Order: sequence, then structure tokens, then C-alpha cells
Amino acid sequence: MSDALINPAVAGTMFVLSAAAAGVSIRKIHNENTQAPEESVAKKIPLMGVMSAFVFAAQMLNFTIPGTGSSGHLCGGMLLSVLLGPWCGFISMISVLLIQALFFADGGLLALGCNVWNMAFYGCFVGSFIIWKPMISTRVSKARIMAASIIACVLTLQMGAFSVTLETLISGISELPFKFFVAAMQPIHLAIGAVEGLITGAVLCFIYETRSELLWGVNSSKKTRMTLASVLVVLAICSAVMGGGISLLASEHPDGLEWSMEKIAGTSELESESLVLKKAADIQDMTSVMPDYNLGKEETAAGKSASGLLGSLIVFAFTAGVAMIVRNKNKKS
Repeated sequence: MSDALINPAVAGTMFVLSAAAAGVSIRKIHNENTQAPEESVAKKIPLMGVMSAFVFAAQMLNFTIPGTGSSGHLCGGMLLSVLLGPWCGFISMISVLLIQALFFADGGLLALGCNVWNMAFYGCFVGSFIIWKPMISTRVSKARIMAASIIACVLTLQMGAFSVTLETLISGISELPFKFFVAAMQPIHLAIGAVEGLITGAVLCFIYETRSELLWGVNSSKKTRMTLASVLVVLAICSAVMGGGISLLASEHPDGLEWSMEKIAGTSELESESLVLKKAADIQDMTSVMPDYNLGKEETAAGKSASGLLGSLIVFAFTAGVAMIVRNKNKKS
């Protein structure tokens, strides 16, 4: 979401809610780390960094939704929560969204609380606790992994899309009448959620075949086929290839939100007279080194590749750094 879709009151409320969820997550991580062996905690740090970079790169790959003129991209909350646990997954998603907003002007800075809630909260907590764990805890198989991934991604994207429409309604965005906005947002995100579920399921099936113990809530005696280091290398290479290469082939169609706005308001770029929103935009102009994932004002293949690689590296370093801070705090405690 951009800042123009909400008013300062809604933005502040969503910041508080998202910050509260982040605070609980950090506390849960702290408690888990104090009970876990130091070796297992140390192993999780590079996994957090690599998976956050993977999701950042994957989000650059917009895929076309046939017959609609729209596109979608991976959100990643469900994927991160299954591989890292819901609490670490949520913090990793915040890292991705924060870097996108600050360095690439992707999503409004004032709308960051909304974007964290809509894209991270539902995927990390609803998807993992309500869908994934009940379906996988009793019996695990690739078919169940795929089914849980699709159901969770479809459900959580529907919830996220509906939250967007509610936030614009409460903000009084008259250009996007609620009933028409809902009618556009929900069906297109149903298709996007199905595709994300297939992608998420494919990645999780790969992990299940290679290092099944990495899947949250899974008790499996399946034989390990790759070392953890090898899995991390594969995922890191995939991140680099997606961000630096395949991103050049991403669909040029507007994503589900932009497409819905264009159908209802005739444009995906609404204007706002709010001084708070303008101040947030000024801050974002100063921090964004590659706005819209480009080196300059013009879109170039080199700029897109560079932003994909640089962004993945920044997200990896930032997320791993946060994880190390939490780990060191646990040691001192």
C-alpha cells in the first residue's frame, strides 16, 4: 500500500498493532532461544538471513494472472513462518518490508504498519497456526504440504486484501468505494493466493526432501539428503538468480492492488493533501537509493538486476544482524 491510501490515524493505529505483534514475537524468540541449544540458535541466524533475501527476491517476480490484465507476486509470510517458526518469520517479513520501503520506495513509509499487518501478520500467524500446524502435525507428506500451502496462502491473501479495503474505507478514501473495491480485490487475490500457494508448496517440498527437520511443527525421521550449508547455498543462489536475472522477465501488468484501483478509480496513484503524508514521502525520497528498483529515473535492465542483488544482500545482512542481536541479548540474560 502507498501512503495515499490511508489517513494518519489509520496509519498510526496499524503501526501500534504491528509493533505490538513484533514485540510479542521478539519476546517469544527470546524465550525459545533460552531453552534451545546454542548450536541450534546459531544455525537459525544464517537461515533467517537467506530466507529473508529469498522472499525479497521472489517478491520482484510478478507473474501474470491470465485473462485479467493483472499480475501478482509472492508475499512470503507463510513460507518464512514454516521454515523459521511464526515468530522469527514475522520479524523476517518486517525486515523485508522495511528495506523495501526505505531503500526502494516500494510501499509507503507511513503505510508500513498496514503492510506489515496485511502481508506478514496473517501469513505468519493465521497461516501457520490455523492451517499448517493442524494439517501437518498428525501426518506429513508432500501432498499434505502442498495442500496446506495452497489453503493457507489463499486464506491469508484474502484476509490481507480485505484488510486493505477496510483500511481505505476507515481512512475515507472516496475514490475507492468499499463495495466496488472489495468486489475487485477479493477475486484477483484469490488467483494470486493460489499461485503463491503452489510456489510455497514447491519450496517446502524441496526442504522436506532435503532437510525435513527445518519445517516448523514437523516430526519426521526422513533421511537427510543435503547438509544445512548446501541447502543454504542453493537458496542463496536462487535468490541471486531471481533478483539479478529472472526479475527482468517479471510481468509488466499492474499487481492485484494497482489493478483493482485502476478499475475503480481509473488510476493506481492517488493524491493526498495531508502534511503528514508529504513529510513521510520527503523522508522516503531521502532514504531510497534505488526508487522503484532502478539506478536512476529511467528503468534499465542493469538497474533492475543491481537492485535485486543489492536488496537481497541488504535484507540478508539486516535480518541476520537482528537475529544476532537477539542471540547476544539472550547470552547476557
